[in-house]
Amino acid sequence: MLKKYEVVVIGGGPGGYVAAIRAAKLGKKVALVEADYLGGTCLNRGCIPSKTLLRHAEVIENIEKAKAWGIETGPVTFSLSKMLKRKDQVIEQLRTGIGFLLKKGKIEVYEGFGVVQPNHEITVQLKDRKETIQAEKIILATGSTPVIPTIEGVNETPYFTSDTIFNIEKIPESIVIIGGGIIGVEFACIFSSLNVDVTIVEMADRIIFTEDLEASKALKKSLEIKGVKFLTKTKVMKLGQTDGNKQVHIEKSNGSREIIDTEIILLSVGRKPNLSAAKNLNLKKDGPFIEINKKMQTSEPSVYAVGDVIGGYQLAHVASAEGLVAGANASGENETVNYKVIPRCVYTNPEVASVGLTEEEVKEKGIKYKVVRVDHNSNGKALTFDEKEGFVKIIAGKKYGEILGVTMVGPHVTEMITEPSAFIHLEGTIEELANMIHPHPSVSESLFEAAAVWLGKGMHS
Repeated sequence: MLKKYEVVVIGGGPGGYVAAIRAAKLGKKVALVEADYLGGTCLNRGCIPSKTLLRHAEVIENIEKAKAWGIETGPVTFSLSKMLKRKDQVIEQLRTGIGFLLKKGKIEVYEGFGVVQPNHEITVQLKDRKETIQAEKIILATGSTPVIPTIEGVNETPYFTSDTIFNIEKIPESIVIIGGGIIGVEFACIFSSLNVDVTIVEMADRIIFTEDLEASKALKKSLEIKGVKFLTKTKVMKLGQTDGNKQVHIEKSNGSREIIDTEIILLSVGRKPNLSAAKNLNLKKDGPFIEINKKMQTSEPSVYAVGDVIGGYQLAHVASAEGLVAGANASGENETVNYKVIPRCVYTNPEVASVGLTEEEVKEKGIKYKVVRVDHNSNGKALTFDEKEGFVKIIAGKKYGEILGVTMVGPHVTEMITEPSAFIHLEGTIEELANMIHPHPSVSESLFEAAAVWLGKGMHS
């Protein structure tokens, strides 16, 4: 007998499982179909494993710094197998937690590859059989896969992507990372801490080019101190291999060509939507992505889509926000996502975090603004961390003092970014931020100081 559900979610990542739980809490009979592991790319191959290893990198760097603090240790050694084992333990704990939440919500989970048919039947290829279920409403949350660029020799040359890099069996001598976006610089931070010779090749004129220019410069300077080499405005022409090594043929902006020898190659040039579950549906597209309205509905009103398949900010927390809205609307509610306040985080050391508009975007919009930057070199907490190279930058409108955007570089700024996010969400002003009492000592005092400086009331800058 054909099983029928009120809501079926395809994909168990941060957008999908959240959508399923939301619909279940609203009283709907819900099923979730996941072809791989619960948690999606973020938990299994992205956010969580990379941040676990970035924590390891931070500890390694602190051990090296501690020598100057009067704390001596013996030679630092690395066990890649133990590092990866801890990464797996963190993943398993979180994956088990998601399974518990789905079970608690009485959500039936199908561990198989699901394809949606035009009649709202979903065929699910399980391990040992094929099963068909039916849904009144469907939510597509099938995520994305790494983009493999059309470079000569890419099919003949072994390489890693962000989905496969955690499968390495030993720490390499050298790595070339093709792509200087968020994923690329985070892996550069991990590998440089392991004493790997790291080179980033980026076609744009700077790394993390979607972020504030000053943040990009600060991160590049910090990574260069750690030995990371950068080739910006550089195009990869060809990949190849020799005895045991790989070769990356590059062309610089001046037309000169070089060959970089490296042990491994990491392709990190973006991600493309995984549309396999919707291949039989005639949904309208927005470029390569599924087109949706403000309620997360596709061109087929009973089909919703969230996360990487719809483009925009390809971030786990955005997918979850979209999943909450889609789960609610598929259950009869009427909600939308507030894209105005999306925190953006880079978990390198130093960290980079931003929210709202960058200075370049404010200029493009023609808004009259004033910008203030306060460095951490006079911040007591940052000095105790021996991490004073960062800054806080606040952009606010001249007329009313409304906070338009904030960029921060330094320790723990990915945690601090929630405060300015709340101010922007509540249409707070620079004066209101300057009237907030911040704890001392804390890195967040730099945010307070920047607001005070904007008003001409700064005490330490």
